[in-house]
Amino acid sequence: MKTISIVLFLLSTCLIGNVPPGGSKPSVVVMAYYVPEKDYHPESIPVEKLTHIIYSFTHVIDGEMKFRSPGVAGAKLTLLVAQKSRNPNLKVMIACGGWGADGFSDMAHTVENRTKFVQSAKAFIETYHLDGLDIDWEYPGIPAAGTGARDEDLQNFTLLMKELREALNELDRPQTLTFASAGWEPYYDHIQVTEVMKYVDFMNIMTYDLVVGTSPYTGHHTALGWIKPADLEGSPLWAFVESKKEETAQQKHQWGPRSTEKIVDFCIKQGVNPRQIVIGAAFYGRAWKGVHPAENGLYQANGGVYIGWSAYHYIRNTFEPDPDFQRHWDKVAKAPYLFNQKDSIFISYDDTVSVKLKTQFAQENNLGGIMFWELSNDTKEDDGLLDAIYQAAITDTN
Repeated sequence: MKTISIVLFLLSTCLIGNVPPGGSKPSVVVMAYYVPEKDYHPESIPVEKLTHIIYSFTHVIDGEMKFRSPGVAGAKLTLLVAQKSRNPNLKVMIACGGWGADGFSDMAHTVENRTKFVQSAKAFIETYHLDGLDIDWEYPGIPAAGTGARDEDLQNFTLLMKELREALNELDRPQTLTFASAGWEPYYDHIQVTEVMKYVDFMNIMTYDLVVGTSPYTGHHTALGWIKPADLEGSPLWAFVESKKEETAQQKHQWGPRSTEKIVDFCIKQGVNPRQIVIGAAFYGRAWKGVHPAENGLYQANGGVYIGWSAYHYIRNTFEPDPDFQRHWDKVAKAPYLFNQKDSIFISYDDTVSVKLKTQFAQENNLGGIMFWELSNDTKEDDGLLDAIYQAAITDTN
């Protein structure tokens, strides 16, 4: 009887149309990836401001979807699901994969292997009373961080998502199926995007890490605005792009600055329904050292990684108040950055202004919404990144 009561309670909290207690319902999806913090206090998670929260990560282990430490992680996930009592609309999902997570290509390669994985995912969702699944395969057809890949991933990824959709439809309540996609065009040569979109609710475009720490030039790692090559003119990065023109003349995708607006336009032109597109915000920054001071460090040569990544709460509490770090706003990229001329340090990140603009961009262009990596990196103070997103999401821009 206890199990039945729990299931009935969770079903009752999934009714669409309810407004979270004490708040307003966002006009677009507000989706948080979430890695539980060391001191896990689920009652402190601001679930009232979210439509979806994606617990991260499970992995492909022995061909099945599993936690590496099921005892610890499973208990935390159960406590997270219980927070739906504070937001009846909240969809609690599970992510599988992540950067460097292997096993996808082998798992998706045969009917038998896919069936084994799909059934394990279905059972996992039933066990924890979840509302959906996010596949974070980085990347089909592209070996990255030591992961396996094969040409057949192109078709096998489609088959995997189709079979997951069919299995999730057998459950007793609606399930949200999503996948994390890259913010750069060549990724889409390796998936059948219009076919995949027939089976999923949303494509979560990772519009962050668009410039990485190993880049010889600084830039915006999570830009919103469409940066054209002409916007780089006169900078060392512009000279680099110009030098690559002949080399890339025969390639399908010309190299150039990446941004949210650019990849969204690309996906829509591929036939993706805008309402299925969820754009990404970064709750962390990337920093370079040894940066040339011209143009306040933007698009300049650097001496390597200063900090591989830094949580937003650390940037806000450590770098932003430091008088040696000056905040600058790039009106083309619609993105902030910090530059310390004294120590030659450049930091690219999202702040409350840029995530508000991203949310408004999603609203104004009839996109599905906005997601971010990841929630525990936000400040615990008022007026954090999620606050800015939520306030924009409940404001009518029409």
